Amino acid sequence: FILETNGILIDDDYAKALSEFRNFHVRVSFKGTNEKEFSILTGAKSEGFALQLKAIEALVKNNVSCHPAVMVSFSEKEGFEKIVSKFKGIDSNLEVEIEELILYPYVVKRLEKHNMKYKNGYEPENVPQRLI
Repeated sequence: FILETNGILIDDDYAKALSEFRNFHVRVSFKGTNEKEFSILTGAKSEGFALQLKAIEALVKNNVSCHPAVMVSFSEKEGFEKIVSKFKGIDSNLEVEIEELILYPYVVKRLEKHNMKYKNGYEPENVPQRLI
């Protein structure tokens, strides 16, 4: 079973509870590579970004199978490198999944409405196989 989450609610106690499950994996989805990007992309308070990192720490500490997935379509290369370094500081064996923007019509409308600029994205019919 795979639990996909932003991780904000996962603290040490929650991670301990999750560690009881077998055949279980947690995918923590990061929208952006830092506090500012996170806040812009999610509309949540920037402090939520630190909670996501703490979730990864708690999951690793409690031996819960997990990995971070990072939306990079709005980020500079340096930002991605910094967050990967943070992940490797938590656990050098963490595999980081890259998420990229898929330009579905409703997504494009939302981006335009909020005047959000992206670095890269794919039309739904041209998504690379590596992202599927």
